[in-house]
Amino acid sequence: MQICFRIIFWNGNCKVELIIRITMKITHLLGIGATVLSVAACTTNPITGRSSLQIANNSEIEAMALQQYKQTLNESKIVTGSQAQSVKNVGNRIKNAAEKYYASIGRGADLANYKWEFNLLQDSQVNAWCMPGGKVAVYSGILPITKDDTGLAVVMGHEVSHALAGHGNERISQSMIAQGLGTASGLAIKNEKTAAIFQSVYPIGSQVVLLKYGRNQELEADQMGLYLMSMAGYDPRQAIPFWNRMEASSSGARQPEFLSTHPSPGSRVGDIQKNLPKALEYYRAAGGKV
Repeated sequence: MQICFRIIFWNGNCKVELIIRITMKITHLLGIGATVLSVAACTTNPITGRSSLQIANNSEIEAMALQQYKQTLNESKIVTGSQAQSVKNVGNRIKNAAEKYYASIGRGADLANYKWEFNLLQDSQVNAWCMPGGKVAVYSGILPITKDDTGLAVVMGHEVSHALAGHGNERISQSMIAQGLGTASGLAIKNEKTAAIFQSVYPIGSQVVLLKYGRNQELEADQMGLYLMSMAGYDPRQAIPFWNRMEASSSGARQPEFLSTHPSPGSRVGDIQKNLPKALEYYRAAGGKV
């Protein structure tokens, strides 16, 4: 028996279109139905309103992320002292702001399993990242560009937003569907194929880190990060000078890893300006002077 599916799901920005032709026995229909149901699982970001397809198992993604994070720390030099303390202070303020906001809208459970950790690593890479579950690394190479805690808040707010928005789950889900690995119960990371998908999204080893997010995800992290830093009491107007410094740092040289999949600093300024009025509302509510 041959069955052809043409499936389109649309919920805000969450759109998936699949054309599947399968030859099978009628008894397999229920299994296909479970896969189809899983495709419809859209998640809405409570801060930006963007919807995305996320059918992977978050607890298993976070377990693998923790393993990768431990490996990275074991293979890196962890910095201590005042700069490292600044990273921890800024990270905790952003974490607290996120938890307060999510609790205020009845979604505190979204972050219940997060085990936050903020580390500064000695490395010349201009980079920072946050794994699912709240494991954050900032590389010392980006500190001359951040300059101060507010600059750090721009970077860390952006990277934390990737985790909170479930961008890793979204990327893994997209790959899973493309490979026909969907199930109603979510993605089983223990499976070799799906573990390979995780590795392609988070290819972390030694001191080489490049998290493979898409353009829409980067733009969302810009917006969400701007709001989070504002909620944490950091002036969002300083985001534009930071991105200008980042752009200047890459002029005539190899592009920093932090910018490798991001919109160019010049093009993103317009989006920041568009989102500044709302960000300034959050900043004022946090006690900032506008």
